[in-house]
Amino acid sequence: MQFLLAFMVAAPLLGAVAALLPAPPGLKGRSPEQAVLRHGVTLTGVVLAAAVALTLGFDHDTPSRFQATTDISWIPALNIRIHLGVDGISLPLLLMTALLFFLCAVYSYFKLPEGPSPKAFVALLLVLECGTLATFAVLDLMLFFLAFETVLIPMYFLIARWGGAQRRPAAWKFILYTLLGSVVMLLGLLLIGLDSGTFDMVALASDNGRGLGHTTQILAVLAIGLGLAVKTPMWPLHSWLPDAHTAAPTVGSVLLAGVMLKMGTYGFVRILLPTTPEGMQALAPYLGAFAAVGIVYGSLACLALTRKGAKGDLKRLVAYSSVGHMGFVLLGIATLTPTGVNGALFANIAHGLITGLLFFLVGALKDRYGSSDLDTLAGATGAALYGRAPRLGALLAFAAVASLGLPGLAGFWGEMLALFGAFDPAAGLSRPAFLTYMALGALGTLLTAAYLLIVVRRVCMGDPKAGPEPALADVQHYEFAAWTPLVALTVLAGLWPATLLGLTDPAVQKLLAGGNA
Repeated sequence: MQFLLAFMVAAPLLGAVAALLPAPPGLKGRSPEQAVLRHGVTLTGVVLAAAVALTLGFDHDTPSRFQATTDISWIPALNIRIHLGVDGISLPLLLMTALLFFLCAVYSYFKLPEGPSPKAFVALLLVLECGTLATFAVLDLMLFFLAFETVLIPMYFLIARWGGAQRRPAAWKFILYTLLGSVVMLLGLLLIGLDSGTFDMVALASDNGRGLGHTTQILAVLAIGLGLAVKTPMWPLHSWLPDAHTAAPTVGSVLLAGVMLKMGTYGFVRILLPTTPEGMQALAPYLGAFAAVGIVYGSLACLALTRKGAKGDLKRLVAYSSVGHMGFVLLGIATLTPTGVNGALFANIAHGLITGLLFFLVGALKDRYGSSDLDTLAGATGAALYGRAPRLGALLAFAAVASLGLPGLAGFWGEMLALFGAFDPAAGLSRPAFLTYMALGALGTLLTAAYLLIVVRRVCMGDPKAGPEPALADVQHYEFAAWTPLVALTVLAGLWPATLLGLTDPAVQKLLAGGNA
């Protein structure tokens, strides 16, 4: 178990180096390009297998205990250690990350985005995987920061070199926003580590803020929370996200929404909730307010994009929908209750699966039509997707209804639990304020249903005035392979939510109790 977790973190980085080297004789296949893409599929597949083995070997009777731990002194002068471990909070995120990277590698093997060397593409993808897996596995504040920052450069190049129109401005906006947020976050992490005398996240969680003064906790929450909020992204720090998603290649959008946004919310749960409880108690009402506004704002922005003649980009619409969905995650965290935090963690996983599928589908539509403009897709060029490519249309409708939170699918439980948490927030929080946030969240669910159903009607049913159109290429074999696991897991998590909640709840209970439960 200890080896599996360390292997999962280190193997993608070693694989990235190997991807840049010449392929050994006998493994080149028909071309060097094919060899390096096959290398990416193999490496991510091995990491996924290790994640599955780690999940099977995980002691599900004690999910609140850190397992598969590695604890080695790294920089003794600063008391920084290479400390890895996994519990019921991080295990689902590690498994989902490994799965999404494997599916993106499979998809890229058959549909490589236009751009420079495939070697560089695969190497950047593997470095990105290393950084994201490490973020969810490390238990040291400085290692968390290094892993958190590792993902920025590969994602910048994936957008800037393999993206679509306006890719360079979007990539610059992404890197500037996230780097500025990270600088402030580093100051907060240093404040906690130097004031408490340790950067170890397990020790800090067990201390539960007793070694930190009230002012120190508030300053730490402000600084660290700002950096995490940019990555989440929280309204009004979200403006980099729609541009980045619109310009990114399909797999870049899938990984950005499915994995990277989760790094911010994970930091709130793993670092701020147990380490700075007084600071979170003081600032939770403001976090809840920003979250509730973000839910409504994201939905209204999506509704504006669905209007006829608005030239709304479907990728941009899904990006704005992420602002709303991540608002539910932040609202659940702001309640400071086991119900709300469990809902936030469930919504994290559900959003990764469903929005990852949505970006795959929008990318497929853009490949077929040459555009993801909603007016183009809904007009004569794309009339009646149900009739032209029925399987593609059915999958798009499925992803849409899953995203709007239909009961029985994964999107329902996280949002419902977050709203339940807001109905009865933690002691000391203003219940009238959180009831207001709950009402705004409920309004957001109605607005979400409205814009997603409009998208389904316009794209899948088409314009009744449009003339007959020729058949369109339906779901291809590689698309079927990349999308089926996401569909299956969305249904599984919706029908058996206890599979996930059974892992997260004991860990959340212990975390909110300061490691004593």
